[in-house]
Amino acid sequence: MDRLLHLGRTLDELDPPEWAPPASDSTSLLRRVHELRRVPLGELGPADLRTLISQQVAVPYVLPLAVRLLLEEPLLDAYFYEGDLLLATVNAPASAWSLLPDLGARLGNVITTLPEAVVAGLPRGAAEELARFVARPESLR
Repeated sequence: MDRLLHLGRTLDELDPPEWAPPASDSTSLLRRVHELRRVPLGELGPADLRTLISQQVAVPYVLPLAVRLLLEEPLLDAYFYEGDLLLATVNAPASAWSLLPDLGARLGNVITTLPEAVVAGLPRGAAEELARFVARPESLR
């Protein structure tokens, strides 16, 4: 989790090049992602992390932050529903997970301890997404 050493820096600093301001007709989601790139990593909340991971923005930097939260509270309700950050995180590209195999393994272990009834209460398809993540080779989680 050495990427956590950069909590005072922004994604624009860590993941160059710095993004230009969004166009005036950009969607609210695109404007939000641009804003989040200028927030120090240590100030990003669960909903911010879910947004960045879902939009595949600077994933190697935000994934460790999300996993740190999920190790403590796997079904954290970041914004939409219980477990939304977890589902966004397990759906991060395998290429990002290949850079962080230890974190993938730790998250996989947490997922395997979730009670079946809890997993069944997640949105449709979530159980399959979690199972797919756990079944990946550790180097691709």
